[in-house]
Amino acid sequence: MAIDFEKLQQAVRERFEPVVLDWTVFRDQPCLHLSRDRVVDVMRFLRDEAAFKFEMLTDVTALDHLKLPPEMESWARERFAVVYHLFSLSHNARLRVKAYVPEEPCEIESVTGLWLGANWAEREVYDMYGIVFLGHPDLRRILTPDHYEGHPLRKDYPLKGRGERDNFPKYTEIPEHA
Repeated sequence: MAIDFEKLQQAVRERFEPVVLDWTVFRDQPCLHLSRDRVVDVMRFLRDEAAFKFEMLTDVTALDHLKLPPEMESWARERFAVVYHLFSLSHNARLRVKAYVPEEPCEIESVTGLWLGANWAEREVYDMYGIVFLGHPDLRRILTPDHYEGHPLRKDYPLKGRGERDNFPKYTEIPEHA
C-alpha cells in the first residue's frame, strides 16, 4: 500500500506544528522542512507511525546556504540544512527531511539513537561542515586529520584550500613489490 503523503503532511503538521516550516515536492519526491527543534521527535514519529513507517535512513548530508540567492528556499534563513533521506521498506516510498541549523550555535540533535546507520554519516557532516550532533556517541573527524582546521565543504572555505596540499609529506620513493 502506498503512503498517502497528504495524510502524512497533515499528521506531521498537527503533531509538530511549531517546527514544521514547509512541505515541498521536487521531481516527485516530497520534502519536509523543519527547524532543528524536536528533530528527533519528528524522525521517531516518521519511523514508528504504522501508516508511514520510514524505517530506513539511507543518508545524512548537509547544505551550506551561505551564498544561496534570496529568492531560493525563502524559509531557509539559517545557514545550514541537515538533510535526511528516509525510505519506507513497508510502503516503497522515499521522503527527504531538511532540518535548518544556524551558524551559531551550529548544532542539532543526533538521530543515532533511532538509526545506528546515522553514526558515520553524521561524523562526515561534522567533519566537512562543522555541524555538531548533540548526543552522538563518537563525534570526531572521519575524513580529515584530527588536527585539521576548518571544514572543507563550507562555502567560505578557500577554493584552493589553505595550503594543505603543500604541507603534506612528499613520497619520493616507491616501495618495491615483493
